[in-house]
Amino acid sequence: MRLLVIEDAEDLAHAVRRHFADQGHAVDLAGTAAAARDYLAVTVYDAVLLDLGLPDDSGSHVLQDLRQQTPAPPVLIISARAGLEDKLQHFALGADDYLSKPFDLRELEARLQALLRRHGGLAASVIRLGNFTFDGAAKRASVGPVGLELGRREFRLLEYFVASRNRIVSKDQILERLFSHDEEVGLNAVELYVSRLRRKLEASDFTIRTIRGLGYVAELTPPASP
Repeated sequence: MRLLVIEDAEDLAHAVRRHFADQGHAVDLAGTAAAARDYLAVTVYDAVLLDLGLPDDSGSHVLQDLRQQTPAPPVLIISARAGLEDKLQHFALGADDYLSKPFDLRELEARLQALLRRHGGLAASVIRLGNFTFDGAAKRASVGPVGLELGRREFRLLEYFVASRNRIVSKDQILERLFSHDEEVGLNAVELYVSRLRRKLEASDFTIRTIRGLGYVAELTPPASP
């Protein structure tokens, strides 16, 4: 996932980022509504975590801005306001889910995964493509009976290729998905991760093909002609 956490409580924001970054997700932090709008102007996010009590503007206004985006990312409100009226108000404004503080990071992760499934990411947890199997919920991938040993970013890259299969994705798109804005990496890092992943998929029916000048396409290899 590429996540934007809009939260002015630094301890909580950094705890959320550590939790998801440890799993290979790219996470940007915005402590103000202005910083959030700057990020949203230049980056497409898979999901947004939004606190309502921001120092420079209401989180409700940011939510209204988000609903005007095309495509609009799913928004999970994280707020100390636990009253029913607050929840109903923000569901009416377009929030996809609402989690009251304090919360367990495991519940936050489960809710985000459910949001992404509903919004058309990897709709099914288990994807089978020839002899290749991808299980997003269990965080496993295998070729035939053999499980693949994948680093966290390798797994996230594979997850992105599975979700984007049969479509060309550019190196810039991959860079944006794998790394947050404060990580100083270039396109060489993308080439390195793709190369590693290809080696691990050598025996797989699911392959990653280079489209010169455009990027990559991951697809099920057609069977050889008799």
